[in-house]
Amino acid sequence: MALVECPVCNKRMSSRATRCPSCNIAVGEESESAARISSIQKSTKLQTHSFLALTLFIAGVVIWFWGGEVAQGNQALVGAVCFAFGFVGYLITRIRIVLHKRKGS
Repeated sequence: MALVECPVCNKRMSSRATRCPSCNIAVGEESESAARISSIQKSTKLQTHSFLALTLFIAGVVIWFWGGEVAQGNQALVGAVCFAFGFVGYLITRIRIVLHKRKGS
């Protein structure tokens, strides 16, 4: 008896089990489609995170250069924070998307 991951909830379960003890999904044909649905949902969630990070990045640039000149004071701080968090968040999310796609192949 080996431990395998449930295709839906990714928790460990016995290879002899007919149903996952955590999410109660049947092992077999149904689990293949459930695994595909789970993969699509994760991919969609990662794409949404990527979009939000890119939006934050663009907002930082717009705030920084609002009015045609480089921002000063609080406006510069808010713009730089949005820019930095958006840029780092976008990079991390894109790496997670690539890793997710490799795992699915």
